[in-house]
Parts: sequence; structure tokens; C-alpha cells
Amino acid sequence: MSSEPSNNQASKSWLERISNALNGGEPRNRTELISILRDSHTRQLLDTEALNIIEGALQVSDMQVREVMIPKSQMIMLKTNSEADDLIARIVESGHSRFPVIDDDPDEVIGILLAKDLLPLAVSGKLHRVNIKDLLRPAKVIPESKHLNTLLKEFRATRNHMAVVANEYGSISGLITIEDVLEQIVGEIEDEHDIDEGEHAIKSSEGCFIVKARTPVDEFNSHFKTGLSVDDYDTIGGFVLEKFGRLPKRNEMVEFSNLQFKVLNADSRSIRLLQVTPTLESRAI
Repeated sequence: MSSEPSNNQASKSWLERISNALNGGEPRNRTELISILRDSHTRQLLDTEALNIIEGALQVSDMQVREVMIPKSQMIMLKTNSEADDLIARIVESGHSRFPVIDDDPDEVIGILLAKDLLPLAVSGKLHRVNIKDLLRPAKVIPESKHLNTLLKEFRATRNHMAVVANEYGSISGLITIEDVLEQIVGEIEDEHDIDEGEHAIKSSEGCFIVKARTPVDEFNSHFKTGLSVDDYDTIGGFVLEKFGRLPKRNEMVEFSNLQFKVLNADSRSIRLLQVTPTLESRAI
């Protein structure tokens, strides 16, 4: 007779583990909770997509706005003194629906313009006679250190979809949308205006770089003047994964070729986002 446990026994064992872990109403720590969830996935009681979403939801409580925001250099901002035709052209070209608006001071967002507020005016031919300031919605300004789970609650409570990020000196450092937060939970949300190619490395204010893990190795080599093998790895995420020899957790680091790689975002299947910092030796060159 086989000594292998039956499916009912396996399920019962798994349920007993949950019962034990939930003694007192909750697991003793997050590591224990994730272990139980991954065990349920292994036993096919939880599908991969559900596991990734749950882990993503747990992860956002540890992540800060600075880790996922759109840096100022990539923000599309409108000016109050723009001509109506230029305004419409820039909005159409970007494909976005919400825009920070500045006046004379490039470090002060005076409001948020919704593209839909311009449509009736453009159709009626009255756009040229309207002061853009009269159409602005209040801009929500938040610090770089705000946690994503807190921000998501605020977005839901206020029905805002966008916030301007300010650094400790009060200057604009970036922008974040509700989509940016949700992507940390459910994975990347692409629409018809997203571009898979384009710039993958973004220089941050600290002198390091934020790099998408799916950045092709040849593009990474070109940007950082490295010689990683394009035959062995398709993406920089694949290279870093091989260096760890396992799927790393957020904030884990590894060094290679005068570069320090720090994992900013990863789920149960892959690395999503990296921080790449040149070491002192490479900076001196």
C-alpha cells in the first residue's frame, strides 16, 4: 500500500498549517504568511495570478513613493501661457488625460488640468478665449517618503488619480498616478499609448539609476559601458537573477563590474525594477 498522503490528507495538512499560523487571528509574521500562501500555490489551491496579486498587495505597504514615481525629467507639464493650439497638440501627442500645470515657477505646480475639461471648449471654438487657470483642479502634493498603501487609500478617499511628489526642500521631484500604485499589485498595466521600447534607464537625484528589469542587455551595455553577454541573457533582470542564483527579495543587493544592483521591486516570478549605482571605482574613471 502506498505511503503517499491522499489529496484529502494533503489538504487537511495544509488547512491545519493555516489554522496554526492564524492562532490568535493572524500569522506571527509576514514571512510565515507568504510561506503559507506559496505552499497553497504549490498545492494548486491558489493560482499564480492570485498569488502575485496578494504578494503585490503586501509589498506596497513597505514601498515608498520615491521608488515608483515618474521623475521630473519625464513629466509632461503644461504652461499657463501656452497657446490653445499648442496646448491641444501636446495633449493629443502625449495620450494622457491629466496634466500638471505650472506658471512662472517651474518648481510649483498650480493645478491639474483634465483633458476632458477642454473638449467642450475645443468643440465649441471657445478654447482660445478661456484662461487655462480657470479650468484647473487642485494639485495634491505628497512627500517622496509616503508609503504606497497610504497613498492608495488617499486616492480612493479623495477620488484623485494623480499626485505631485515633492522632495525635502519643497521642489518637484516627480509625479505618481493611481495606475503606478496599482501596477505594483497587479503587474504592469499597458494601454495603447504605452511604448515597450524607449528609455529604460532613468537617472535619479541621488546619482544612481532606476532601471526596468526587462531592459535588453545590449541597451544596458550601451548605457553603462559594460560588456555583459547578449548570448547568455536577454534582459538585465535575467542577468541579476543569475547572479543571485535565486529570486531575490526587495532591497537585496549584488555587485558586478563596478556596479551595485539593488532590487526595488520583485514578485514571486521575476524581478521588475532595479536600482543601479556605480561604485566609487567606476565613478573615479
